[in-house]
Amino acid sequence: MAAPDSKNNDDSDSPVATYIADDVIPGDLQSGDDSALPSGTFDPVYEAKARVLNKAIQEIGMGRYQWQLFVVVGFGWASDNMWPIVTSLIFTPVKNEFNPVHGEFLTLAQNIGLLVGAIFWGFGCDVFGRRWAFNLTIGITGVFGLIAAGSPNFAAAGVFAALWSIGVGGNLPVDSAIFLEFLPASHQYLLTVLSIDWAFAQLVATLVAWPLLGNYTCQEDDLVCTKDKNMGWRYFLIAMGGLALAMFIIRFVFFTIFESPKFLMSRGKDAEAVAVVHEVARRNGKTSTLTLEDLSQFDVLGVEIQQEEQGTGQQTSAGAALKRQLEKVKMTHLRSLFSTFKMGLSTTMITIIWAFIGLGFPLYNAFLPYIQATRGTDFGDGSTYITYRNEVIIAVLGIPGCIMGGYLVELPRFGRKGTLAASTILTGVFLFASTTATKSDALLGFNCAYSFMSNVMYAVLYAYTPEVFPTKDRGTGNALTASANRIFGIMSPIIAMFANLNSAAPVYVSGALFLTAGLLAIGLPFESRGRASL
Repeated sequence: MAAPDSKNNDDSDSPVATYIADDVIPGDLQSGDDSALPSGTFDPVYEAKARVLNKAIQEIGMGRYQWQLFVVVGFGWASDNMWPIVTSLIFTPVKNEFNPVHGEFLTLAQNIGLLVGAIFWGFGCDVFGRRWAFNLTIGITGVFGLIAAGSPNFAAAGVFAALWSIGVGGNLPVDSAIFLEFLPASHQYLLTVLSIDWAFAQLVATLVAWPLLGNYTCQEDDLVCTKDKNMGWRYFLIAMGGLALAMFIIRFVFFTIFESPKFLMSRGKDAEAVAVVHEVARRNGKTSTLTLEDLSQFDVLGVEIQQEEQGTGQQTSAGAALKRQLEKVKMTHLRSLFSTFKMGLSTTMITIIWAFIGLGFPLYNAFLPYIQATRGTDFGDGSTYITYRNEVIIAVLGIPGCIMGGYLVELPRFGRKGTLAASTILTGVFLFASTTATKSDALLGFNCAYSFMSNVMYAVLYAYTPEVFPTKDRGTGNALTASANRIFGIMSPIIAMFANLNSAAPVYVSGALFLTAGLLAIGLPFESRGRASL
């Protein structure tokens, strides 16, 4: 994407410069530039129009439509955490029934599916829009989750885990983008609070698993594990698949999702963007003063930039420059994330943080039930019932962690970066501390502390990441970070195949990765607290 020259950037008489200089949001958002990313980072026409739309959304305020969106977007957050936990919880009973040489292939298949889903839905939603991805991802998950309950062998279970994960992998890259793009800047902290659904999903999954897997599953000391003794994981998949389909029906039938106004604007569809803003205002019982002229006034500068770049004096139609910049090549979305040094540094660092967490989290958490069950002589009676009971207790501690994250990210001088750094470092600290446990209660206590801090961490990470990407490239940015997370996640079951799961080695690796990611978070170049997303 060609950047405008200094003449255009410094021309204080241009409509773009005039608008950027205006304070459009009240309160502490009026300190300098009102956006999370500094002026001049992207195409000036896009930036100016994005600020107009930010002002319009703030004028409407938080109302009925956004609260309904808060609920249905929460389904995506829930699905993102629920299904990897489903794979973790069924890992031992599936392994016992089919007796594969490498049971870790089940987790590997899941992570490959998550990677494919993140790439396809994340990059795709910047091309074909948010609506289709928003509606389809949970439906795909539910269908293949139900089919997986009838798996006749281990290979089938792995294939269906990969297929349901293709749906799961697209939830957060798409859902976080569309929710953020309808939120007024004064309520962007709700993107952090939304992670309560992520934690609640873990609790729901473990509560359902406790009786089903605890009572209808072969025990570790059973000499032969047959299907009729091991129906618990199948019942569990039916319950989880049914829940996913119910969430899909609520989204698709009972809620109308509009395309993001800023996405429409980025595609040169200003009139449609204005229409969506007015419809959201109507649903909130308000009116909007936004007009098409409020957006089209900036097209004149876009035409001037195009003429200077092409070296011609020929006029073009309104909006053509912006559309040319944003639709010219699909790789433009990726290049835009590295358009300036600070933007490139931000994109690189947040991607590395996602990658390290992507390896550290599943390396420890995905095999936690197996580790606990196989340490019966050291950590309690080792029964399946006790294993899943402990999982429920650990899950409960995640819910207050998300609430705490929503509070901390709004604190002055702490904000997103401080909360992310502190919670990630403490997550690693509690993992290291868990290696000192010699009794079941001590191990459970450290895991509860780990659950609390990791949920604070994820709540902030899922909110901060889309905030530092512009709407026109947000799906691509989310896809990039999610793909790094999933690629490193693929490595965790491969490592587990050759590591001793009865030793503390996976815990040490996980703890070190979290500590490193936390230190990197301190150096992130942008703080998005109190600033509107572009």
